[in-house]
Amino acid sequence: MPHIKGAPTPGMSYNPNDPVYWDRKGLEQELERVFEICHGCRLCFNLCPSFPELFNAVDGHDGDVRKLTPAETDRVVDTCYQCKLCYVKCPYTPDDKHEFQLDFPRLVGRYVAIRRKREGGSLRSAVLSRPELAGRLAKPTAGMTNWANRQPMVRLVMEGVLGIHRGKMLPDFHGETFEDWRRKTEPAGDTSRAVLFHTCFINYNNPEVGKAAIRVFEKNGISLGCPKQNCCGMPALEAGDIELARTMARNNVGALLPSVRAGKKIVAINPTCSYTIRKEYPELVGTPEAREVAAATHDLCEYLFLLKQEGGFNRDFRSTPGKVACHLPCHLKAQNIGFRSRDMMRLIPGATVKMVEQCCGHDGTWAMKKEFFPLSMLAGKKAFDAMSAEQADVMTTDCPLAAIQFDQALGTRPMHPIQVLDRAYREDGFPTQVAPPEEQDA
Repeated sequence: MPHIKGAPTPGMSYNPNDPVYWDRKGLEQELERVFEICHGCRLCFNLCPSFPELFNAVDGHDGDVRKLTPAETDRVVDTCYQCKLCYVKCPYTPDDKHEFQLDFPRLVGRYVAIRRKREGGSLRSAVLSRPELAGRLAKPTAGMTNWANRQPMVRLVMEGVLGIHRGKMLPDFHGETFEDWRRKTEPAGDTSRAVLFHTCFINYNNPEVGKAAIRVFEKNGISLGCPKQNCCGMPALEAGDIELARTMARNNVGALLPSVRAGKKIVAINPTCSYTIRKEYPELVGTPEAREVAAATHDLCEYLFLLKQEGGFNRDFRSTPGKVACHLPCHLKAQNIGFRSRDMMRLIPGATVKMVEQCCGHDGTWAMKKEFFPLSMLAGKKAFDAMSAEQADVMTTDCPLAAIQFDQALGTRPMHPIQVLDRAYREDGFPTQVAPPEEQDA
């Protein structure tokens, strides 16, 4: 039996614009190679369900990855929820300049894309890949939709038709979107610094986070423009719908590029969206313009931290949140930018911030699926326990979807860190007030 080498095979490709990417034989070669490396390494054994599934399956075949059945491979792939933490932990990645060039999440994404091309997509994947469509359809009857989404009989039907678990807490919809609100507000501050990628989730499901971002940046003399935009495309990527994801990405690149060419930065609210623009767009779109947009993109608190480093951050806080338990989303870890939300909240007098770094298990649309919702709650248990153990006055997470997952488990929905900053600028934001900066220095 020939030995499986660690070096890339001729079938290696992580770029969907490369014809090799779509070659099934090439994919099979890479699956064997990568599964062999991962089975021998096992560094990621405790990160997500995918790796235990892989190791147990290979062990069941006396360590021979070539003997995995299609069903076993499907299970390994389908229990990967694209948190990207294995890429952060792996020593064999392209970013590490290692000869193995191993990128497990993108290999899984390639498998899903080729399987979709061969078998077609489901109704569920079509719905979950288009969050904006759901938002637009729900907007005229947002209150009724939210009510219906909480009715057991409606959810039973939804589970049967769409495969969305009946017990999964779903995001609310709003009749007035963030974009509606923003059009009615006057810009206040310098309009030449940055624009906001507010994300479709904030627009339709959580406008208050977007409003807080506008207010915090205006408190710091910056008026965030809101260029035309659509979904970042990550839900479509997760479903293997490369063409839909590419279309969404191209639209965003075209809409954001004029701002970038004008010298403005792009600040994105959702970590998954900032990750997608920065890490996926350069290859998915495959143009110099996509790379320009990617290079100009920042997370909200990452940008505020840069402002602090320049000496331009406003510290005129008037109330304090006290003890804060701060969850760090996986897709912020994967951007390797540090704990910027923690760093910014620490500037509030009287605030202490305790980090919770475990994965919450929501991970895009994965936790909504009928077959994976119970597993998602199990995957997030360490995060739930750690957040609860802090007994904090305030819980936060940068990821609005993670906030729903914590609410599901703990009965309390964490705020976004930008909301903490927004409230701390007000005397009535939190129960405990703080002295103005000039009195603190006296």
